[in-house]
Parts: sequence; structure tokens; C-alpha cells
Amino acid sequence: MSTKKVWFVTGASKGLGFTLVKKLLTAGYSVVATSRNISELQKVISTENSDFLPLEVDLVNENSVAEAVLKSIKKFGRLDVIVNNAGYGQLGTLEELTDEESRKNFDTNVFGSLNIIRKAMPHLRAQKSGFIINIASIGGLTGEFAGWGVYCATKFAVVGFTEALAAEVKEFGVNATVVYPGYFRTDFLTGGSLRTPITEIEDYSAARQLQVAHEQDINGNQPGDPEKAALALITLAEMENPPVHLVLGSDAFEIAGNKLNTLQNEISKYKNLSISTDY
Repeated sequence: MSTKKVWFVTGASKGLGFTLVKKLLTAGYSVVATSRNISELQKVISTENSDFLPLEVDLVNENSVAEAVLKSIKKFGRLDVIVNNAGYGQLGTLEELTDEESRKNFDTNVFGSLNIIRKAMPHLRAQKSGFIINIASIGGLTGEFAGWGVYCATKFAVVGFTEALAAEVKEFGVNATVVYPGYFRTDFLTGGSLRTPITEIEDYSAARQLQVAHEQDINGNQPGDPEKAALALITLAEMENPPVHLVLGSDAFEIAGNKLNTLQNEISKYKNLSISTDY
């Protein structure tokens, strides 16, 4: 490439976002990185320099998002790749989680990304180019994880609005892709990235078992390498005609295949009932 693209990455102080930003800077890209706490970005990545702009952003606050986008344009003159990566996991069955717990998960995982898209799109439309990558989860394709219902619902929402976004922005030369990562060896299953329900109901044994499995067994043993995931995202961003859907990880690939087969079989099994409603 003659000119390196300008990237805007949310949730950059840890996990996949952190790894991606480090890879991008090493490769010579210009990067805007956001976090709820700018000191975390400066501590783990760098202070501001000619190629790097760390920003403290409250994604659920439209004014904060708008200010971040304007600062980015002022420094770099343009934005080329937007990565909506910020989010957290919320454990708990649908009965257990309070309205507040559920809405907070949607605020960050869904409405935070929509705020970024809303404020970035005027610039992408004006320049007639750009790429928006929304990080969902394999839990955005299948919700068959007891105790992960609200989290999966947020990721299903990301899938839905990305499909619509891809159709809406195509005429402006802008692309959109939703990424479904499987289990990657980051700190997603620890600390503030994974929240447990305030109130647990003992009767939900399947949910509790899966919760323990994620916290104790899966954590630290995930098959995915975040360094390779970051490289895959960079490769994706350089594609002339990127896909709308991309699964990441052999586990995600297998789960996606199983879900599609199950869905096709179930839909076909009840075909007669499905088509019985026409005039």
C-alpha cells in the first residue's frame, strides 16, 4: 500500500482490542484507540504520538463519542477502518438478571457501537470510503448457552444491525462486516470483562455448571491465539470485497456449521406447516 489506513478501535486497553492496536502500530498504521480510562491505554500501549491517539470515551454518551470522532479527524484527517470491539460478558439466566443488568449489557455491547457508527458515518460518506468491523461473538449466531441469554441477545443484535448497515452504506463505497470470534486466550473471562448475576437462583444447575466451566476450565485454555486474530482482522480490512460475515477460530467455524445444519434441518422438517399460511 502507498498509504497506511487510519484505524479507530474501541475497547483497546485489553483483550483483542489491545492486541490489534499493538499489531497495527508495529505495522505502521495510524491508530485511534479508545477506553473508559485513558491512563490504561497510556500505560499498556503509549502516550499520544504522530501515529497514535489514545482517547478516553464513554461509548454510551453520544457527546463523548462525537468528540472522540472529531478529535480523530482533526489529528489524522480521515478515518478508514472502524472496529467496534468494546463490550463485556454478562452471565446469568433470563430470570436471574435484573432489568438494570440486562440494559447495561445492551448499552455497551449494542448502543455503544451504534453511537460510534452514527458519529463516524458522516465522515465515511463524505470521503466515499471506509470499513466498519463490528465484533460480535459466536454467541451471536447461536444462543444455546445456558446462562448467556442476554449476552447472546446483544450479539445477535450486532449481527442484525451489521447486515442492515452493509446494505445501507454500500452505495457510499463503505463496507461492513460482523465478526464472530470463538474462544480466544484473552482476559475476556476474567475481571471486569465478565460479570456474574447479582442474584443467583440455585435451581438453574445447567447455567451454574456452564458458569463454573467458563471461569475455571475454559479461562486460560482457549484455543484461539489473539495475535493471529489481530492479523486476520488486518487481512480482512485490506480485502477489496470483504464478506459481511466472518467467523474467527476453528471452534467458531465448527459451531457455526453445526448451527446452520440444525437450522436448515428444523426449517425443512416443518416446511408444510410453514407454507400452509399462504392464501
